[in-house]
Amino acid sequence: MASIVVAKLHPPSLAISGRQTLFGTVQTSTLSVSRTKQVHLAITAKATSETSESPTVVKSIKNIWDKPEDRVAVIGLGIAAIVGFWASSNLITAIDRLPLVPSVFEFVGILFSSWFVYRYLLFKPDRKELFQAINKSISDILGQ
Repeated sequence: MASIVVAKLHPPSLAISGRQTLFGTVQTSTLSVSRTKQVHLAITAKATSETSESPTVVKSIKNIWDKPEDRVAVIGLGIAAIVGFWASSNLITAIDRLPLVPSVFEFVGILFSSWFVYRYLLFKPDRKELFQAINKSISDILGQ
């Protein structure tokens, strides 16, 4: 189900802008009807559905966040992820400064990417296997 709201306003100046909201972008613009009169037209379009079902990952995260004893663990994991990202980026920068190592890593990366595409993405049964492995890993992480 979709709803469209049209409103006519009379502002003192010309305005062409857009604003991002939770439901989408709202575009507003001023239309000049004559040289002395301006009409401001704001159109909002919002698509809605009868059932609002969140994906299972979002529901799982909401359930974890709603438990007060788990909030500290989630915040701690977030901080640990930031520190781990910072440390790994510094390690990669240090390794990248060595003369021969970046070329070897680039070659290994190209080989591994080629193998991954051949193994998991090229054929349909292999893609299904990859999606099953990803879904299993997500459910193991979230404890489902």
